[in-house]
Amino acid sequence: MTTTDNPRPGQWTLTSERLELVACTLDMARGILRSRARTEALVKAKIPREWPLPSLRGYIPFYMQMLASDPNMLGWGMWLIVHAADRVVIGDVGFKGRAEGGDTVDIGYSIVPAYRNQGYASEAARTLIDWAFAQPGIERVIATCLPTNAPSIRVLEKLGMQRTGTTASGMIAWEIKRGGSRE
Repeated sequence: MTTTDNPRPGQWTLTSERLELVACTLDMARGILRSRARTEALVKAKIPREWPLPSLRGYIPFYMQMLASDPNMLGWGMWLIVHAADRVVIGDVGFKGRAEGGDTVDIGYSIVPAYRNQGYASEAARTLIDWAFAQPGIERVIATCLPTNAPSIRVLEKLGMQRTGTTASGMIAWEIKRGGSRE
């Protein structure tokens, strides 16, 4: 993993073998909802029509409010997954906020259908988990998924996450601790 802090004002990029993860700035988030061309120019990648998926589209206004009220949230929210060779946004990965006074962050991810089942979700999540564990104070990354979501279960298992139980809403809870097995 290579981390480039601020290659352009206000933007961070993480790279892996086939991907670039770009921390979603406030300008990028606005562009996703209002002017995809603006976000494409900022990210230097094409955004396919099917991205963002509906669940992320609903989250973006909340994310924009978080960034507007606290610019230090950059990195602790949404990252765009760019297929490096194709220069296409193929999904997103991110945390549900900074670990306020805690040592735990909650990760989520999605990949557009055309790029699924090729290991991109695992590669992106592994890159972001490695980044999180490189930050001071982060000791644990958690996730949840539906018990019927076999592809997500495979991703979490590939990451070396362990099942920790079931949430009140019936989701499977997962975790990996700093120094835990990550392939």
